[in-house]
Amino acid sequence: MSESLSALIEQTQGRRDATWHDFSVHVINEAWGSLVVAHQGAQLLHFAPKGQRNWLWTTPTPKPAPGAIRGGIPLCWPWFGDADTAGEPAHGRARTATWRLDAVDEHEEGVELHLTPTEPLDSQLTPRVVIQANAKRLNVELITEHTGDTPTSFTQALHTYLSVDDAFDVRIEGLAGARYLDKLEGFKEKTQQGELGIRGGLDRIYHSSRPLLLRSGSAQRRIAKQGSDSSVVWHPGDQRPGDIPAEENTHFVCVEAACTQLDRVWLAPGSQHLLSQHLSLEE
Repeated sequence: MSESLSALIEQTQGRRDATWHDFSVHVINEAWGSLVVAHQGAQLLHFAPKGQRNWLWTTPTPKPAPGAIRGGIPLCWPWFGDADTAGEPAHGRARTATWRLDAVDEHEEGVELHLTPTEPLDSQLTPRVVIQANAKRLNVELITEHTGDTPTSFTQALHTYLSVDDAFDVRIEGLAGARYLDKLEGFKEKTQQGELGIRGGLDRIYHSSRPLLLRSGSAQRRIAKQGSDSSVVWHPGDQRPGDIPAEENTHFVCVEAACTQLDRVWLAPGSQHLLSQHLSLEE
């Protein structure tokens, strides 16, 4: 039986490479907190400031490698939910590709990691990821460079799974008045009335760039972003995927920084785009 992420962290002083459910991961456990990132997908699986619970939720029963890992912060790139990618991996090639850890900049207050894919993932676009973490905040940047010859476009998302006590007690502030597409009702366009609560299955694309506040019990988490005019909120409700144990189904909510059909990114040769998501505790 594979060790849990928490067990790997407890066995780590400093940083090291390890294996979790046959996935190669890099584990960091320092005075400021702990972090685990998978080499598959450059996927952040765990982040916890010292003395705090994990801010992210990751399934304890992932599909066998190289299946996509559910949880943490999957990178959906260079498409996110597009309808014209039949035969390709759902939500892009990045999240099941192998990424290399190019640099780790450690300091007393935190860490900065740089990752790039080991093989090209697109004929014209090249991604890289920067993860910055310390005792108070987490920042993930997905940078896309156009290294080709003709203008092109793409969609993307940082598909963040946030750990909560009970998804059905969560409140999300900052979306009041925003237009959204309801994917569970055939992409019908609606307007958010007041703060958002979750009562069951939910899959919405909000046309909004505003920072959000997630309230879960006594915890309040600020969710800000850059380079995105779409905020996706998702929970499966009763339609639980097979890699989510029944007892875990209410312990996460996805709040995603995305560039969707509402704000597709167009790049000219030689240009780049930055998508980032910033998580911090609200004082």
